[in-house]
Amino acid sequence: MPSRRRSGLSVLMTADAVGGVWTYALEVARNLSHQGVQVFLATMGPLPSPEQRRDALEIKDLCLFESSYALEWMDDPWDDVERAGDWLLDLERSLLPDVVHLNGYCHGALPWRAPTLMIGHSCVLSWWEAVKGESAPGRYSRYQKEVRRGIKAANRLAAPTGAMLRALERHYGPHPRAQVIPNGHEAPSFASVPKEPFVFCATRVWDEAKNVAALAKAAEKLSWPVYIAGDASDPKTGAPIQFDHAKLLGRLERASVLGWLARASIFALPARYEPFGLSALEAACAGCALVLGDIPSLREIWGDAAVYVPPNDPAALREAVEALIGDPVRRQNLADRARGRGAHLSAGRMASHYANAYLELADARAPAVSRTQHQRSFGRTIP
Repeated sequence: MPSRRRSGLSVLMTADAVGGVWTYALEVARNLSHQGVQVFLATMGPLPSPEQRRDALEIKDLCLFESSYALEWMDDPWDDVERAGDWLLDLERSLLPDVVHLNGYCHGALPWRAPTLMIGHSCVLSWWEAVKGESAPGRYSRYQKEVRRGIKAANRLAAPTGAMLRALERHYGPHPRAQVIPNGHEAPSFASVPKEPFVFCATRVWDEAKNVAALAKAAEKLSWPVYIAGDASDPKTGAPIQFDHAKLLGRLERASVLGWLARASIFALPARYEPFGLSALEAACAGCALVLGDIPSLREIWGDAAVYVPPNDPAALREAVEALIGDPVRRQNLADRARGRGAHLSAGRMASHYANAYLELADARAPAVSRTQHQRSFGRTIP
């Protein structure tokens, strides 16, 4: 264990407000604040909602810096990615953090003064491979080049599962200092209410990786209703997404989602691609039985605490859910196992891993040569 005290450390952390990275960033920051670590949170992409901004500003020792630069996985983002890099470097010069915590890839190649810890939450190439069943098309060649450069320049690389880390190594090459740091969740105090006979899912409805359409199709012949929470409009066209046999609840505030989880008997997420799955973790902590897509990352996390189904087989999903509906003893046993595994994946444990990594990086202060070897960023040379 590092000998230096955590109190007094400061971290510049990048994030976006689009999905799970936002929830993750606030969970990390909230629990780091208990250990005296100051977090400067710099967001890109769509601006945080009023609710998200309120949640962030309630965290002690967190300072929020917002921007609307396009994210690296968006269409033709490179001018914005470069401008965002200049903005981030300006922040580092003024804030003087001990460590830079990157929740994206391309900015790893910037000439940071502080050592960098990069977290691989997902990536376009592995998403495309899992969702489309083929390699990403040639238009993502620059994305691959920039991500590879950013990963190579980072002082340390981490991912929430071994499955995600292996995907990064396959697409972008190995990193000499890579590790798995599982995500964690601060389980709220769920109201002690009886479980009700319905199936629930909360996720990005529009994301093909979440495979919500399979759950909606499976709902047609289920004996329990299926409720799905999440943004139900296509982010590119704005067109509403509609299902015939599942009830779409739209985007709900977090308190409302937790209320649904407290009452739901079964949580179903037949994901094709899910590097970790914070929604499943929240459902486990709420005492739901889990029915999940049969993919390596989810099996790695949940082991025998979930039922797994082939993502592209709505009939198998329907059978698995109906079997749990008809077997309350098994359903309760499964929920108990999931709750136990979820308790082990605590936010405090996650934050301790990060605090230790920060201390090691800050104490070592990686040699300058490790950064000067990578002074080319986004197609330009940094003097």
